Amino acid sequence: MALDAHRAPHPRGALTTDQGVAVDDTDNSLHLGERGPTLLADFQLREKLTRFDHERIPERVVHARGAGAYGFFEPYESLAEYTCADFLQEPGRRTPVFVRFSTVQGPRGSADTVRDVRGFATKFYTRHGNYDLVGNNMPVFFIQDAAKFPDFVHAVKPEPPNEIPTGASAHDTFWDFCSLQPESTHMLMWVMSDRAIPRSYRMMQGFGVHTFRLVNAEGRGTFVKFHWRPKLGVACQVWDEAQLAAGRDPDFHRRDLWEAIASGAYPEWELGVQLIPEEHEFAFPFDLLDPTKLVPEELVPVRPVGRMVLDRNPQNFFAETEQVAFHTANIVPGIDFTNDPLLQGRNFSYLDTQLLRLGGPNFAQLPVNRPLTEVRTNHRDGQGQQLIQPGTSYSPNSVGGGCPFTMGGGRLAEGVFEHYQERVDGQAIRRRSASFADHYSQAAMFWHSMADWEQEHITAAFAFELGHVGDRAVRRRMVGNLVRVDAELAAEVARRIGEPVPEQEAAAPAPEVPRISPALSLAALGGSGISTRSVAVLACDGVDGAQLSAGRDWLAAQDAAVAVLAPHGGEVSDRAGDGVPVDRALSATASVLHDAVLLPDGTGALAEDPDAVRFVAEALRHGKPIAVLGSGRELARAAGLADPQDTPGVAVPAPDGQADADFWRHVTHLIEQHRFPQR
Repeated sequence: MALDAHRAPHPRGALTTDQGVAVDDTDNSLHLGERGPTLLADFQLREKLTRFDHERIPERVVHARGAGAYGFFEPYESLAEYTCADFLQEPGRRTPVFVRFSTVQGPRGSADTVRDVRGFATKFYTRHGNYDLVGNNMPVFFIQDAAKFPDFVHAVKPEPPNEIPTGASAHDTFWDFCSLQPESTHMLMWVMSDRAIPRSYRMMQGFGVHTFRLVNAEGRGTFVKFHWRPKLGVACQVWDEAQLAAGRDPDFHRRDLWEAIASGAYPEWELGVQLIPEEHEFAFPFDLLDPTKLVPEELVPVRPVGRMVLDRNPQNFFAETEQVAFHTANIVPGIDFTNDPLLQGRNFSYLDTQLLRLGGPNFAQLPVNRPLTEVRTNHRDGQGQQLIQPGTSYSPNSVGGGCPFTMGGGRLAEGVFEHYQERVDGQAIRRRSASFADHYSQAAMFWHSMADWEQEHITAAFAFELGHVGDRAVRRRMVGNLVRVDAELAAEVARRIGEPVPEQEAAAPAPEVPRISPALSLAALGGSGISTRSVAVLACDGVDGAQLSAGRDWLAAQDAAVAVLAPHGGEVSDRAGDGVPVDRALSATASVLHDAVLLPDGTGALAEDPDAVRFVAEALRHGKPIAVLGSGRELARAAGLADPQDTPGVAVPAPDGQADADFWRHVTHLIEQHRFPQR
């Protein structure tokens, strides 16, 4: 073959740089001391991240598939005691934002409902410049040091020989990497939970992941963890439901966000912070700089400080959602970094990515990235330059109109950025702090905090994923890691994938983290009300029109989205001979696109319709609320619901058969709970 001369052999021996220099350590960045900042002198890290950032064009290497919207943030109170950040100073003053949600692994053409981490990135257009809070829907990550980020992404991406699988982690290379990197164990517990398949972006938490630092006007620092909590509560899909949704509507999450905003049902989140005085940096049984660890809310409560509302859709997906550029190093006065080695590497990598993806250094001039405050720089030229710059481009100068000046020398004016001052010293070394060495305690805490049904879903997810791994050594090694989390979990996963049950090793004394953190369970994260919940009302000729109308009107008054579904489009005739408009034919939708089902009297005839029976059977299997009235019992029975009266999550009227206000209040309460997994 003509290409054979260009095929590289499998490498043998020690890794080298592109210049052929042997590398001594591929797992750790060059730090100033074990817990100090990452050094620019680390040419190996810069080469590795640069090559990784530039390996694909034009879509993002990660977070390629996403959806975005505009809105505003307003604080509840002033946080001037802790930070001089402009957007956290004045209660009620609104700061414009743009938010982009995304999946991590798959390309732009992949489905929304895959099992994956979700990005939750927020750009604040503050009066002192743009601030980007670039987070995820999980509070921890797979790795501790940015030097491992290219390795992690290469492992989770589709495998090189066949570009399979798309938007999925159930394959050998991902689990090989994780089994060899036990620091990923805590994050794996989150990804194997239902958190990895959210019901919608609007019902998804967000986290800043890293420990950041707030700085007040006097220069005093406070460690901070950022949390976004959805007003609608946290809701997720189950695995079977997510797979069916991907087939029925691969744009399910994009469409949900767009249609909610377009209809005026603006999604809202509350910003919360965990504030930790700097003198308490070493007060925890884990390292605050370790991005594979969270701070349990039982140790540091989350303090609500403001709300964010998304109220405007983009007008052009490419110009706005696709070209928006987020960067962890886009900070403003009052917010600064810590020496978290993953964050330090992100601060290099994100800018480097944008230089390639958006064609050069002037991407900040694109409308969606442009600050609202005036920009004054000495930057000139470059690809994508949109401005005709006057004057000189060096500093200091006294000709050509002069140049912008810096604000140093004495106390700085409001809105001028000054780095937080801290003492750092130590040797330049590639070694991770011993305080990062515990990889299992918080993974175990997460597991023990789950409800029984959540533990079953996690167990099934591990079994599904590892069941797709062909290399038995990888499977056994991964199950061996799970023993350190919980012996029963490991034994059950091993049984389901046909591997021997590993022996539980005598573990070293674990740090004293809480055994259970109730705030981690989905059971504790419900919302109030049923606003925007999608309720499917099944109908056919002969349906009780008055009952259907009563249910539809009641649910609509609670701000639920109600859709009448029937065997065909157009209209059906109710038992009084009146026409009932049909929103969609059953053959063109599915129960996985709705949150609850109402079967009015008169729908018993649908027991002979396979689309209707499948619709109800899927809703029943996925634990969704179902209201059954009159002959709707016949359809429910055909779908496998033998006893509606005593089935969790199923509402039936009182013995007299009347659907009164108490009945509809009960239906509302069931929908509010979202799902009944015990079914």
